[in-house]
Amino acid sequence: MIGQAVAYLKSRIHEWPRTAIVLGSAQAAFADSLSGGVAIDYNEIPGWPVPTVPGHGGKLITGRCGGAPVTVMSGRVHLYEGWSAREVTFGVRVLGALGLERLILTNAAGGINPAYHRGLLVLITDHINLTGTNPLCGPNDDTLGPRFPDLSRAYCPDLRARALASAERLGLPLGQGVYAALLGPSFETPAEIRYLRAIGADLAGMSTVPETIAANHMGIRVLAFSTVTNMAAGMQHELNHAEVLETGRSAAGGLIRLLEDLLPQLDPRPSDPRPSEPRPSGSG
Repeated sequence: MIGQAVAYLKSRIHEWPRTAIVLGSAQAAFADSLSGGVAIDYNEIPGWPVPTVPGHGGKLITGRCGGAPVTVMSGRVHLYEGWSAREVTFGVRVLGALGLERLILTNAAGGINPAYHRGLLVLITDHINLTGTNPLCGPNDDTLGPRFPDLSRAYCPDLRARALASAERLGLPLGQGVYAALLGPSFETPAEIRYLRAIGADLAGMSTVPETIAANHMGIRVLAFSTVTNMAAGMQHELNHAEVLETGRSAAGGLIRLLEDLLPQLDPRPSDPRPSEPRPSGSG
């Protein structure tokens, strides 16, 4: 099915960007900020899963940010929706087959580190996978990557350094921390948050890690950001998804500013993503 999706997307756009961004909850404003965007609905792409969660769109968009070409996955699917880990990472696999070199992941997360606050943008330095699954389970496809990939540098140190430099240049507060991925969809209990803090987690969420693993498996460099949309259970009032969406939307401006500064440094190519030319019709 990956091959079918790749063939379809190549028929729509001749040259795909080398950098892609996955947008988390309520972060669709970034896609709206692109210039020269070309959008393709997920349900048009063979095998591409369509999100069912409020705050997650369902479009693959190419355009330019800060003058740099970029592909945007506006919306993602999650394990808790009933998708398998391989289905959750289908989009990453397809973009990798289209020549992707850098993947920037974003998400909404609960803050565990008491130094955090609602609306803070946090650079993910490492993760703890507590989802109970892994997209690499099952037979390994050696054409995609090795059976046992190394995740000691799962979040590319060079990309992280560039992101920190951009944030400093912009005067934008940017935290750093370890992201714990859980299955969801329920928010964590106060006891679970105490456990996560004890094992070294600064953030808790329900995404990102499967995509990070699949990208590393394919040799794609990963950079990831969390927006702290709420403080975790036991650290604030009752949690709800509406608050997550509201905070995600209000904090989107900082993420857009950071990416507009960062992306041109990662891919300074002058070319635009170009739609494929119509193929001639007729019998001969």
